[in-house]
Parts: sequence; structure tokens; C-alpha cells
Amino acid sequence: MSDEEGKLEGPDLTLGVSLSDFKNGMLLGRVDKDAVLLVRTGSDVFAIDAFCSHYHGPLAEGLVVDDSVRCPWHHACFDLRTGEATRAPALSPLSVWQVEQAADRVVVRRKRDQAGPARTAPANAPRRIVIVGGGAAGFAAAEMLRRDGYGGEITMLSSDEAPPVDRPNLSKDYLAGKAPEDWVPLRPDDFYSESKIDLRLRTPVAAIDGKARQVVLGDGKTVPFDRLLLATGAEPVKLQIPGADQPHVHVLRTLADCRAIIASTATAKRAVVIGASFIGLEVAAALRDRDIEVHVVAPEQRPMERILGPDMGDFVRALHEQHGVAFHLQDSVTAIDGSKVSLKGGSTLEADLVVVGIGVKPRLDLAERAGLQIDRGVIVNAALETSLLGIFAAGDIARWPDRYTGDSIRVEHWVVAERQGQAAARNMMGLHEPFDTVPFFWSQHYDVPINYVGHAEKWDEIAIDGDIKAKDCVLRYKRAGRVLAVASIYRDIDSLKAELEMERGLKH
Repeated sequence: MSDEEGKLEGPDLTLGVSLSDFKNGMLLGRVDKDAVLLVRTGSDVFAIDAFCSHYHGPLAEGLVVDDSVRCPWHHACFDLRTGEATRAPALSPLSVWQVEQAADRVVVRRKRDQAGPARTAPANAPRRIVIVGGGAAGFAAAEMLRRDGYGGEITMLSSDEAPPVDRPNLSKDYLAGKAPEDWVPLRPDDFYSESKIDLRLRTPVAAIDGKARQVVLGDGKTVPFDRLLLATGAEPVKLQIPGADQPHVHVLRTLADCRAIIASTATAKRAVVIGASFIGLEVAAALRDRDIEVHVVAPEQRPMERILGPDMGDFVRALHEQHGVAFHLQDSVTAIDGSKVSLKGGSTLEADLVVVGIGVKPRLDLAERAGLQIDRGVIVNAALETSLLGIFAAGDIARWPDRYTGDSIRVEHWVVAERQGQAAARNMMGLHEPFDTVPFFWSQHYDVPINYVGHAEKWDEIAIDGDIKAKDCVLRYKRAGRVLAVASIYRDIDSLKAELEMERGLKH
């Protein structure tokens, strides 16, 4: 239970409240020991759990859109009538409460029975679906298939050692020692057997035979499919320098990687993080939380400038420096010899722990060998189907037509991968629903969250509203006067509204 959940605020809803008590259509209250949010839309009043099922964001600070409410933290969305988590990153439903309304008085006393969405798969749904990949997109697809009433075979092939995990946590709270490991799995182990999902771990895939409609495993065995989702994700770019293969040099992508870094922190005193990317700097923050001296080496002039611009880049650097991180920018590591880390500029650093975060590259080998159309990613249509009928792609490998910008884009964000997996699941069942969700990601640095909606590879103007240094700001990235993306710090409602405007295709 979060600190926010532990504080029951607002009136006792079992005693009733007046409609005049609502502010902006919402009222936070309590029923016994539960925090409950009342939401008024038109003549209807709904009662729902007050905290998001993802990371427990306060829904009372979110945005109501039609008959749904959106979480202010990471933009999950819930159906007010059923409590269903209709949009990742939340996957679990919320409880819905029975509302009694007489005139302008509203009373809430008990929860409604949670039967779950009463949906059935289309009659022409395929019999066998195979998912290649055990990450965000693959898991979200399998979970949505069952949630949507799909009764056919689901086989999930993963080369990982662990079942699907909440990867963002690996570079944030779990790595920092603030979250237990039981927070990391997306679902308990028994979820897969109970949901009749054939999850096969440590199972590399050698090839996809589109004509024979089968997947060839590393051991030569085959798995037939009627529909296939390729969700192989991305892998860390390897550091091509002497000494990069030493035991104290790590990358961070999997749970095993994170465990290895955590094990190293038991004795490490000084760490070098190579790369000033989101992952690299989140790792730096986590290691500082463990009281380890951290040096960041990167070739750019400012961290994150390519994505967030110079002003936000300067802010991020200053924030980390305030927490004791030392930067070595416009420089690079040329060799690692034991604890000696040599830089191109001629200096050396001492480190008993090195973490490499110089980017990732999409895993495209399987797609290329299968003959799928490739252009800096797997080309998919609006339904996330590839150039081969019946084979879909989602997540870090997929390049799709973005309705808002009109561009073909590929995005390496966790939430996008989950939402694409959910969309692909429905389309593999034959529902033909276009994927037109606005990209979203968040990054956490100490106590400072940065939210980002949209996608702007290039811009000619950054309009700043608020004060970046005061951690109260919205940055709008524009091209030819049109907002393509919005970054924000502690301006959650503005971020949600920007996302909604982009969804509706409005020009700012």
C-alpha cells in the first residue's frame, strides 16, 4: 500500500454527499477502510477505487474522458462502469462501487460484483496463436487475448530466463533498493497455467516459416500457428572496446542483468555509467540511492538533449550533480583494464562497477530471415500486420503509420509496446482496429518524474510554460507551428490534456 493509499481522505460516503460537493466532476471519499473516487459525468455518478492499479497514482488528480478516468502518473485508463484497465500500463481492473442516488444526494455502501468484461472472441478467430517474445508487447497480447475471451491455443516463446517482468522498475525503484522483487513480475507464475498460456522460457526461436505457418525452435522442433505476433524487442548495443567483457561490466535489460548489478553493489564503492541516456541516468540515480560514487561518461554536450532539448538537458545534468553524480561529457571510454577506465580525453577513472547504457537496437534477424518488409524496423500497417498475411509485429521492432504526425515511426517505449501488444491481440482475432494511440513514456530521476507524450524526432521550436528549474513546467516541441510532443515535470493534468488533444488530431 502506498503512502497515498494509507491516508483516507474526504467524507464518509456511506453517510452520503451532495452533488454540490463535487469539484471538477470528482469527489474523493471513503467507505470503511477503502478510498473511493466518485466521478460525475452528465447525469451519471460512478464510484471506483481511488488509486491506479499500476503504481497507485491518485486518480482524483487525473482526467475524466467520457466514461473513463486516466491516471495522472503514467496515463493508464479505466472504464468507470466496469473498472477494467482499458489502456496500459495498468493491467489489473479496479473495484467498482454501487451508487445510490436520490435527488442531489449520493450514497456509496458496497462494492459491485466484479464479473469482468463479458466478451467473447469472434467466431472466425484463429485456433492457434504464437507469440515470439517475452517482453511488454508479448505479455500484453497474451493477457488481452484471454481477457477478450479468446479460447484458442496461446503459445508464448521467450528466450528469457524469467517470466515477463515490469522492465521500467529494473532501472528505477528495484535497482535503487526501494522495491522488493515480488513487485517485478507482471503476473505470478501460476497466472500462465491458470490462463492456459503455454509460456516457454529459455526457448530461442531459430526461424519463422511463413509458408508452412510454423515457428522453428533452436532445437529444431516446430510450433504451428494460424496467427503469429513477432515481439522480439530490442537488445543493448555492445561496447566495442578492450575490457568490455569483464565480469564487473554490465548492461541492463533483463531481470538477470539487474540482479547482477545489485549483487555488485554489495561491495562496489565507485561506478562508471557509460552513456547519458534515460536508462544510463536512471541507473546513475539508483546507484546514488545506494550511496555509490557515480561518474557518467558520454559523447554528447548535454544529457538527453536530442530528445528533450538543451534547457531540459541542462536541468537533468544539474539535478544529477546536486545528488553527487560527476559528468564527463564530450568524452568516451576507450578501454577498461580491471578497475581502470580510460577516457579518450586522456584521463582515467577508478571503478569497481561499470554499467553500459549506450542504446539498444531492435532484434530484426528473425523478421529479415522470414522475408518481412524491413526499414529500420519491421514495417506494419495500421492494424500492426506485417507484409506477410497473418504475421503481426509489436513493440520495439515495429514501424507503424502514426496518424497524428503522418510519419512512419518506431518507438522504444514500454507503454507503447504494451498498448501495441493489446491492439495486436484484438487484430489477430480479426477485429480490424487501427493502432492510433499517442506514444507516451516516463522517466524518473530521484524524486523528479519527466512525462513525455507524442513523438518529435525533429523540431524547430520549443515553447516553455513554467519554470524548469522549479520543477514545474510544460515543454511543447513544435514543427512548423504544430505541437508534435509535450514534456512535463509535475504538470500531470497538462500532460493528460496534451495526449487527449493529440488523440483527437487537433492542431495546437
